[in-house]
Amino acid sequence: MSMVLLGTAIAVLLLLRVPVAFALLGPCLTYVSFEGYSAGLSVRQATEAVNSFPLLAVPLFILVGVVANRAGIADRLFDFALAAVGRVRGSLAYVNIGVSVGFSWMSGSALADAAGLGKVEIPVMKRNGYSPRFAVGVSAASSLLGPVMPPSIPAVVYAGIAGVSTGALFAASVAPAFLMAAGLAIMVFFLVRRRDDLRGEPFSWANLRRTGVRVIGPAGAPVIILGGILGGWFTPTEAAAVGAAYVLVLGAVYGRITWRDLFPIAKETAATTASITLIVGASGLLGWILARERVPQAISEALLGLTDNAIVFLLLVNVLLILLGAILEGVSALVITVPILLPIAAEFGVDPMHFGVIVIMNLMIGLLTPPIGAVLFVMSPVARMPIHEVFRGTLPFLLPLLVVLLLVTFVPSIVTFLPELLGL
Repeated sequence: MSMVLLGTAIAVLLLLRVPVAFALLGPCLTYVSFEGYSAGLSVRQATEAVNSFPLLAVPLFILVGVVANRAGIADRLFDFALAAVGRVRGSLAYVNIGVSVGFSWMSGSALADAAGLGKVEIPVMKRNGYSPRFAVGVSAASSLLGPVMPPSIPAVVYAGIAGVSTGALFAASVAPAFLMAAGLAIMVFFLVRRRDDLRGEPFSWANLRRTGVRVIGPAGAPVIILGGILGGWFTPTEAAAVGAAYVLVLGAVYGRITWRDLFPIAKETAATTASITLIVGASGLLGWILARERVPQAISEALLGLTDNAIVFLLLVNVLLILLGAILEGVSALVITVPILLPIAAEFGVDPMHFGVIVIMNLMIGLLTPPIGAVLFVMSPVARMPIHEVFRGTLPFLLPLLVVLLLVTFVPSIVTFLPELLGL
């Protein structure tokens, strides 16, 4: 009964749009008080949840994304990609996806991608004859590459909770992220196949060389961050620190970042980090309560009684997580569900890295679904469109994302082959 009341209280607070961390903390602190435990226990459990070296990478990767936005790296990537595709039909849509792939190597956040790249891409696409719905749809969908492609902030959080290697999880996420980009590109092909008016400028080697020189600097960031991690030179936290310093220097060299910009950058990074850390701490207390009440064991027994097939279990998890992703912010849903579902996945013999990629992909797709879909709310003011119109634009692009999700679910080797190849 206490768990029913706790769950009901959390659900009601979330429906009332109370910030997730406080929606978790309020009922949990009430439970602890009624059970006769001290407030010190709550503080200790919350502190232990965030006392993790891998989680130290989170503010540093956030800093990389914030600085990359301010340094004008998105503009440089956009110009280069546009010069490369030439007069391909629907060129700007392919450029949109390609720039998101490039930017995702530096920013692990869908919201940073949506806000930063959307301001560049959507106006240009509208001016060149693309419908507003199409422009906002492909921009919103491609922003999901950020939190899936390494360095991924949700992957860092999952690795800290699950106790798996962050570097291995980064490697595991590469193939699914490229499959997502390929799926979106295929959908673009079908949507623009009869639109000869949506061709770009004629290809020019001179223009390609000029724009290519401008992206040499930004191309060094993923080499440093991911090359350092996968090559064994840095831990993810160290790579994030080196990457942040590199991008800061790059922004200064380009004249886009000065001394007076450092405080706004630090302020934005601190605010985002604080919100994630508070959620992780609150979920640590919730996880202790759930473990004390043996909730994971009860759910595990129920699922094992329902099916003994790992694929059926993963399909049930997909449905559950997509529904949760539609009403909860991605990192919030991750820190709430992983402590419950990961032990059950282990009972079914599911590899924790495979399970991590499935969880992250599900919850990121939730960013495109109402009523809470955060990317929809970010894209609305960027595109100057109401939320329902933004969702209608993204709807066709949900299909390839769901197909890739099912492919990753049914074929674990898509996730595991690169970590095994690299010996991670």
